Amino acid sequence: MNVLIVDNYDSFTYNLYQYAGELLEDRNDSFRLDVYRNDEIDLAGVESGMYDRIILSPGPGDPADPAYFGVCLDILKGPAQKTPVLGVCLGMQGMAYAYGGVVKRARLPMHGKTSSVSTDGKGVFHNLPRELTVMRYHSLIVETESLPDCFVITSRTVEEEPELMGIRHKEFPMEGIQFHPESFATEAGMQMIENFLYPWTAG
Repeated sequence: MNVLIVDNYDSFTYNLYQYAGELLEDRNDSFRLDVYRNDEIDLAGVESGMYDRIILSPGPGDPADPAYFGVCLDILKGPAQKTPVLGVCLGMQGMAYAYGGVVKRARLPMHGKTSSVSTDGKGVFHNLPRELTVMRYHSLIVETESLPDCFVITSRTVEEEPELMGIRHKEFPMEGIQFHPESFATEAGMQMIENFLYPWTAG
């Protein structure tokens, strides 16, 4: 399996790399795990068909600004329609934005804070508890009301005014999570990455 992680200049990217590497090694797979910053790889390099999975990392800034999101927007409008993509934090925001969603300021900045979230038990959440504690590092969020119809909501915060924490495309193999699965404070984060790399399918 060949996996690409697109680094949006974030300090957590290599935690994702470590998680993915451990999972690939545990499967005794022949694998390639590449990390490129979002301005170090072009769309042609992604469209070559080399990669079986793509992870879009967290990062600072707004996905509407190419200085922060680089090649990721093009990936979401092209290769992500065939190659499975997981968007984490900024990666999820960009996923919604690419298809017409609005990214706005969250009610409160959530940097290094945990929240309880509910999930749909599918995709990256397969075979996990339906309520989880997750670690958040963000001040922007996808506006729930603007989420394009091509996505389903897979996770929300458990509170009076829920915030969007997970989305999945109805047609294309792309899924996003707003929180950080690679954080030690996120419950079952490693399993989420495993579910993305090795999705469970019904017989």
